[in-house]
Amino acid sequence: MIPNAPPPERPAATRVKAVRRWPASTVLAVLGSVFALIAVSLVALLAVDLRLVTGVVMRLHDETVPWTVERQRLARNLEELRMGGQRVLTVSERPARNDALLVVRILAAHPGMSEDPRTASLAKEVEAFLTNSAASADPPDMKVWDELSRRLRLLADDLSVEGGQRVSLELDRMSEAVEQTRYKLLLNVVLVAVFVASFLFILRRYLIQPLQRIHRVLISLDGRGALPLLSSSSMAEIHAVEEAIVRFDATLHENEEVRLKLERLATTDGLTGLPNRRHFLGQAAEEMARARRYGRPITVGIADLDHFKQVNDRFGHAVGDQVLQRFAAVVQETLRETDRVGRFGGEEFAFIFPETTPDEALRLAGRLRQRLGASPLVLPDDSILAVTVSFGLADATGRGLEESLARADAALYQAKGGGRDCSVLAAESASDISPQP
Repeated sequence: MIPNAPPPERPAATRVKAVRRWPASTVLAVLGSVFALIAVSLVALLAVDLRLVTGVVMRLHDETVPWTVERQRLARNLEELRMGGQRVLTVSERPARNDALLVVRILAAHPGMSEDPRTASLAKEVEAFLTNSAASADPPDMKVWDELSRRLRLLADDLSVEGGQRVSLELDRMSEAVEQTRYKLLLNVVLVAVFVASFLFILRRYLIQPLQRIHRVLISLDGRGALPLLSSSSMAEIHAVEEAIVRFDATLHENEEVRLKLERLATTDGLTGLPNRRHFLGQAAEEMARARRYGRPITVGIADLDHFKQVNDRFGHAVGDQVLQRFAAVVQETLRETDRVGRFGGEEFAFIFPETTPDEALRLAGRLRQRLGASPLVLPDDSILAVTVSFGLADATGRGLEESLARADAALYQAKGGGRDCSVLAAESASDISPQP
């Protein structure tokens, strides 16, 4: 043996380069921490969006819808007040007049009337006028009553429109929140995809490939054969995100159904199923603009069920509701697909006939009255209640919507004064009157 001999060198194949490497536990801990942070952030964003949409839905359910229903109820009370006042002034028998006056006083003193200063003031004014008229021996001033009746009808319409506007505002907010949520969801999905791709790349580059190399070395050192491959499974975090997305998508569909129901509530008359005043005016404005743009004829109309107040007084409001529903059914069966109809309030309905001359509209109104007359209402006692309607029509070609509706309303008063159950075309001049039996 040679003393102080240097140690033998290792073969080149076994020489290991001295490079600092991060322990696998550290790398996995860092990657896991980053993934956990991103996963928690995404779930938090989804939870915030869900809370936002849920808050809008709860506000609609707890505040907006009850407020809108209260507005509709208040509008109906005003209409009942107007109808009661009409009975006070028109009924000749004193007991019946006193009963009608009592109903007016009850409606005017209703707690709901005092919630709105407009309704409270107008109700007191109406009550005072009717009380003085009933106590006075002189005939009542019908001009004053007509003005009060007009104000009652307009205020009732305003209350209904306010309710619809508030619902529409909340629906717009919900749509905006849902739209923002969709964008955030898309962004979250993109971020998840980018992170998963990056994580898989890092995992393969710095963990799987080194393990594969070690596996091949072990095979070369051990002749027993290859080691069995590990079974693959989905990551729990990704699975949780998938479940969160599925639940969120289900929530979006449920909220969309709620939005559609509220939209129908805001645009449709609940009793007849026809468009309400606000929705009809929007449709009419579109049709008027289209007719003006292309120079096409268009006709508007207003219909009023004959003796409807007497039906309510004699048979009750339940039969009155059946009459309204029967008329709505006949209208839907008779009108063309291009025609538009809406309930203006009470027993009054508005129509718009695109691509229709006044003469054609008269024939269409006559056909509708004929079908309505052939469809009487059978009462519970098997008696027959004939239902008739009066029409006022006006040529709207080249005119504004408000002007045309006003002319149609004037023609309707001519139809009422001419015996009812007829159609009257608004006069182009004072001597031009076109009634149709």
